[in-house]
Amino acid sequence: MVMERTVGQAGMDLGKILIGIGAVILVIGVLVVLASKLGLPLGRLPGDITYRGKNTVVYFPIATSILLSILLTVIFWIAGKFR
Repeated sequence: MVMERTVGQAGMDLGKILIGIGAVILVIGVLVVLASKLGLPLGRLPGDITYRGKNTVVYFPIATSILLSILLTVIFWIAGKFR
């Protein structure tokens, strides 16, 4: 017997997913704040480009983005091995 999902169940599942995503973003934010207090130069790595014009500042965190991408790839790869 196949059970059909009702609109209420789908909304509850979506709510749980959004709460989970919010919790992950919160944890990442706390880790970034703690990393900056510990002296890790996230956002100020060699390779991060900052252009300061007369009235404008443009920031390209290329090295930080690459580092975080590698770190997240390793974390997700390890998590995938345990599934």
